[in-house]
Amino acid sequence: MSTPPRVAAPLVADESDAPPTLSRFIRKNTERILAEWETFARSLPGGDAMDVAALRDHAKDMLFVIAADLEEPQTDRAQDEKARGERDAGESRDTTAAQQHGRGRAASGFTVGQMVAEFRALRASVTRLWLAEHADVARAEVARAELADLIRFDEAIDQAIAESVSRFSESVAATQERYLAILSHDLRTPLGAIIMSTQFMLDAGGLEEPNRTLVARASSSARRMNQMVLDLVEFTHTRLDDTIPVIRTEVDARRLVHDVVVEIGASYPDSVVQVETSGDLSGAWDGDRLTQALTNLVGNAVQHGAPGRPIRVSARGTPDEVTLAVHNEGPSIPAEEQAAIFQAGLRAGAPTTGDRRHQGLGLYIVDRIVAAHGGTVSVQSSAADGTTFTIGLARRPHEGSV
Repeated sequence: MSTPPRVAAPLVADESDAPPTLSRFIRKNTERILAEWETFARSLPGGDAMDVAALRDHAKDMLFVIAADLEEPQTDRAQDEKARGERDAGESRDTTAAQQHGRGRAASGFTVGQMVAEFRALRASVTRLWLAEHADVARAEVARAELADLIRFDEAIDQAIAESVSRFSESVAATQERYLAILSHDLRTPLGAIIMSTQFMLDAGGLEEPNRTLVARASSSARRMNQMVLDLVEFTHTRLDDTIPVIRTEVDARRLVHDVVVEIGASYPDSVVQVETSGDLSGAWDGDRLTQALTNLVGNAVQHGAPGRPIRVSARGTPDEVTLAVHNEGPSIPAEEQAAIFQAGLRAGAPTTGDRRHQGLGLYIVDRIVAAHGGTVSVQSSAADGTTFTIGLARRPHEGSV
């Protein structure tokens, strides 16, 4: 049923001499089957308020697609491909009735369990009606053909379920990500007001202890929250558009590193960040994106490094490449977690030591920014040597890259 043509809805005439087939039965009894589908769908939470058209959705089209599939000869190879899901419609298309059904049920607020239950009810209804119609007919010579039809019907239903669930899940995920994008955008305004107000109070002076410490702490926390919001904005952008766009200009990485360190120092005045630079640090990159990536790495090191121990940021230039590295001491990242640490939403840390560091989205954003530049990012971490994140960037984009 991979990309099957949309089948018209002809009702097969009652041909008493024609051999009974499940496809003929489905076409002849479509309305009876749809009535049972509608009754079941209406019994689900949220279904009682839906009209008949919404309840039946694309069920009729799916039945005719299944009937057409049953009428086509099927080889053993085709049956095996169906069993392994190799004939399901592609994820990027939205052409089958089952895919459209999945999208519609997601929009109607159904859960994936409720949608799958619909297909189970459809399967049970057709099987029950089909067997009831032929219960009093003793035709041993066609029994095997009838059983084969039922098996193929089950296969077709399974394929419809797979296509609907896939599109249902995509639709729900897209909705959630759009919500996160809106939420993260709206949070920036109140956070900006908090940052500006607390910074004004600190710059104006006159605050006595413990008020000054409390305001400084509020300012630092607000800046951290703002960075999380920025990470969330980038995350939803990459999830919806898959890439982070970069605009290359001539950038001096030495100045970029110093600017990031100054900004981190303002947000974390108690931290100590040391800078080492060497070689030619110029290149064609997106300065704003690299600033964001390096800020994430340095901020991560400050938050999760050993208290009172310095953070070391280094930038080194070779003839073809510039390397940026951020090092911190403190609890190491377990070896089994290092390979996946740049994936969105994963945690890194050692629960046995109480180090529940949550990398959040920051490292994922770093990975996406570096990838957009055609570079590499890696991590090395051990109890003896601490943790070092390293970014490698070619000075100029390779031919054919952005």
